[in-house]
Amino acid sequence: MKPFEDRIKAIRHKLEEEKVDAAYISFRYNMRYLSGFTGDAGALLITGSEAILFTDGRYTEQASSQAPDFRVIETKLDKDVVADTVSSLGIKSLTFESEHVTFASWENMTKRFKDTRLVPASGWVEKLRAKKTPEEIQAIRKAAKLADDAFSMVVSSIRPGVSERDVALELEFTMRKMGSEGVAFPIIAVSGARSSLPHGEPGDKKIEPGDFVTVDFGAVWSGYVSDCTRTFVVEPLEERHREIYEVVRRAQQAGLRAVRAGVKASEVDAAGRKVIEEAGYGQYFGHGIGHGVGLQVHESPRLGQKSEDILEPGMVVTVEPGVYIPGFGGVRIEDLVVVGDDGPEVLTSFPKDLKVLGGLER
Repeated sequence: MKPFEDRIKAIRHKLEEEKVDAAYISFRYNMRYLSGFTGDAGALLITGSEAILFTDGRYTEQASSQAPDFRVIETKLDKDVVADTVSSLGIKSLTFESEHVTFASWENMTKRFKDTRLVPASGWVEKLRAKKTPEEIQAIRKAAKLADDAFSMVVSSIRPGVSERDVALELEFTMRKMGSEGVAFPIIAVSGARSSLPHGEPGDKKIEPGDFVTVDFGAVWSGYVSDCTRTFVVEPLEERHREIYEVVRRAQQAGLRAVRAGVKASEVDAAGRKVIEEAGYGQYFGHGIGHGVGLQVHESPRLGQKSEDILEPGMVVTVEPGVYIPGFGGVRIEDLVVVGDDGPEVLTSFPKDLKVLGGLER
């Protein structure tokens, strides 16, 4: 497939730029991006003329089918096939993914490739992954629709007496039943005072009248993920609920309006953050306004105050401001969007108007 050919060429171009003989790719998602191989064991070796995929006997047939642009070599327990191949090809310098290699792994590499200069490389593949092809965007679009459709079926189960864990389990089951390959990340479903935890884990707490309920979820299609967050109030609705929700909603709209090709990612953050700060809630918004999404739910670019990334057409990012007040609760509203020259294409469609869910039945 041409996308994989182009990606291999891009790595070879980097090798020429950096004057390095070969790249050693071991991070699972980068392996998949460059080769198409979906197995969870292996590594890639890319030189100016070779593209090799190493994996064990469990995956060699799968690798040959999924990664036709690569020569598949089976690894063995009784010898280091990778090191032998590096030596036989006369590779004198080898890059490795520094952000994905532990110190113990690096020490092991120095022993395995003792006659080869190891060159740390950061972000070579991640920068390629940031800008999606039409095929990648279509997979993310399908994941987003699937998640939206599943969530629409589950919302009615969010009511007093139901536990956070049950909401998360019901949503995961529904997404999987509708065709999701899994969950994009562990579903967040938090309520009441616990909704002030941006990444809170669903617990045994039961939803109560007057609670904020925040659900953050995503589906998976062809390996690509979606990401969406919605917050509700269980009646009775108080003015404080309405005020906080409205601040976050306006901040999210401001962030969305700022998304377009050529804009600094930090400017998107600033647009949404300004609304929250001017409303007096600045101290309760402690994370960046968004992030890239693709094979992983958090990838380049980063949409934060200190981000130096520039948005480009084809990037897929979230816009997700929040206000989290300890002891009371929090609100986050998140959409998944494709960056375009004239603005964003919003992929998540579940309504964002304040929705008040029914309280205890009378």
